[in-house]
Amino acid sequence: MNIPWQKSNALQKRASRVMPLGVNSNFRFWGEGITPYMQKAKGAHLWDVDGNKYIDYRMAFGPIILGHAWDEVNAKVAKEIELGTMSAMTYELEIEVAEKMIKMCPGLEMVRFACSGTEATMHALRVARAYTGRERILKFEGMYHGFQDYTLWSTYAPVEAYGNRRNPIPVPSSSGIPRPLNEMIVTLPFNAPDILENTLRTMGETVAAIIIEPCMGNCGAILPQKNFLQFVRRQCDKYGIVMILDEVKTGFRIANGGAQEYYRIKPDLATYAKALANGYPLAAFGGKKEIMSIIGHGVSQGGTFTNNKPGVAAAWATLTILQREPVIKTIEKRGKRLMDGIGKIFSEAGIPFCMNGYPAMFSFAIGVEKITDQRTWDESEKEYYLALVEAMMERGVMPDHDPREPWFLCYAHSDKDIDDTLMAFQAVVKAVKR
Repeated sequence: MNIPWQKSNALQKRASRVMPLGVNSNFRFWGEGITPYMQKAKGAHLWDVDGNKYIDYRMAFGPIILGHAWDEVNAKVAKEIELGTMSAMTYELEIEVAEKMIKMCPGLEMVRFACSGTEATMHALRVARAYTGRERILKFEGMYHGFQDYTLWSTYAPVEAYGNRRNPIPVPSSSGIPRPLNEMIVTLPFNAPDILENTLRTMGETVAAIIIEPCMGNCGAILPQKNFLQFVRRQCDKYGIVMILDEVKTGFRIANGGAQEYYRIKPDLATYAKALANGYPLAAFGGKKEIMSIIGHGVSQGGTFTNNKPGVAAAWATLTILQREPVIKTIEKRGKRLMDGIGKIFSEAGIPFCMNGYPAMFSFAIGVEKITDQRTWDESEKEYYLALVEAMMERGVMPDHDPREPWFLCYAHSDKDIDDTLMAFQAVVKAVKR
């Protein structure tokens, strides 16, 4: 990339002396000399420490649903933290946020808060195991459910390592994950109802939970094929399995009620984070009262910071705005125009592609006409995708430097932002050789 990042490079060298890779999450590391460091963000834009301005389509990996540093959210947080930032007691605002979530999300009857999406999925799995008395978990290849050991399997590994499609091999996505967990995890390709049905026919009564994202949020935003989520729901009912819908990315982003509203489906449990609090740290999990009610009755769940006032106050304000204003409809309108515009540019250039995801959270795969799972996505032209992204950044537009990560939109993205993005995209498609 030809971007003046002198200050970013200096900060990376400094940070690398005190933090592994010079960052606090592996996802923020793009490489030596090409990892930007942020100065500020407002609305749909951010500035790096070198003063370069970008139209932001990373949105902090998805949490920013309204816009960076949204005034009304910040004002609510500022007001509430004057009354105390933390307490070893419950306060009324927590109850109000839970009530808002239950009103908005069709499958929620009870809720508990957490601090991150990783914690939310971890707690949901424990509850599912306790409720069913089983230990085995089933997940889908390429899906990411946080950094906890139980689901960080077959997420980023080369697809060649997964074995035969009908009999996959679970592959840990990190060193340090205990090997015996292999016996408790089943991994399958996404959008393959026949393989799921055959697998459950032999082991369904030993599976505690099927955890599934509505779309593959860390693998090109691949959508579920028609009725696949409903098929998973029926299989869970058939074998007494807890269906966990991981809405950490889709919750309060693709509809006010998330994927449950969008697909008209009710899971047993669901997990949330990201857009729940517009960038402040708060997560949640919840679901059927019958299942959630076992918490506190021999089932442990908690955390010192699970009711942190900044996160709870931000969630209260964010959900209030989502209920009051046409946030999702506005994002959908502008996101669709961006998706259609990118598709038109590819088509006019004679470049095969397929568009995936939702207007608020989308991606595209180049060189393929259709992708249904991680295995087919792996056949796309990922290096060319990255070359386009790097050229976009040189022109002041910042998607993520990872072809797996979707483009995210927020309420603050304007029509001009979309116009400027499409103008830049047309230029880079002409300039970057495939």
